[in-house]
Amino acid sequence: MNVFVGMEESQVIQRAFEERGHNSWSCDFKPGRLNPSRHIQGDVHEVLRRLTWIPDIIIMHPICRFLSVSGQHWTGKPGQRTVADREQAVADFMACTAYGPRLCIENPVGIISTRWRKPDQVIQPYDFGDDASKLTCLWLVNLPILLPTTYFSPRMVNGKPRWGNQTDSGQNRLGPTKDPEDRRAARAVTYPGPATAMAEQWGTL
Repeated sequence: MNVFVGMEESQVIQRAFEERGHNSWSCDFKPGRLNPSRHIQGDVHEVLRRLTWIPDIIIMHPICRFLSVSGQHWTGKPGQRTVADREQAVADFMACTAYGPRLCIENPVGIISTRWRKPDQVIQPYDFGDDASKLTCLWLVNLPILLPTTYFSPRMVNGKPRWGNQTDSGQNRLGPTKDPEDRRAARAVTYPGPATAMAEQWGTL
């Protein structure tokens, strides 16, 4: 299959498809991390317009910073994200909905559920063998929902489940860095378990 993974500098999903024999490419404004030879650096929409091959599957990761529910309380406050930031992010997400024939758009729980439609599936990495909790929404077009593979059991803290990427209180272990952009990029990386499930389950359609 021809697989295009947009807005993915980490190349985790691109690599999962490539390892299973597919012609997979990632694209982002930033350089690819794992295999630069299978990465196109640039604007995903411009790149898709000039591709010389037709993708069978497109997987998009629109920037979620201004869309997630957890950050909406900052919108409109002095020195924080603006309403214009949020509306531009919504427009960027909606631009991704125009692609096909098979499409997956990934984002955390956010305002898209009310601006467009509810996701087709909400997944957790721990249902795919990863020691991590990260609630992730998938909007799917002509793709089946992902079937869970291997459940990773959590540790229990005061009766509450906690996974490896969480502190005992449930917060993400990834602390502040000198460059907030680096922290956001690290938190946005897809875990290997869901990426493998995408390649194995969607790569046989």
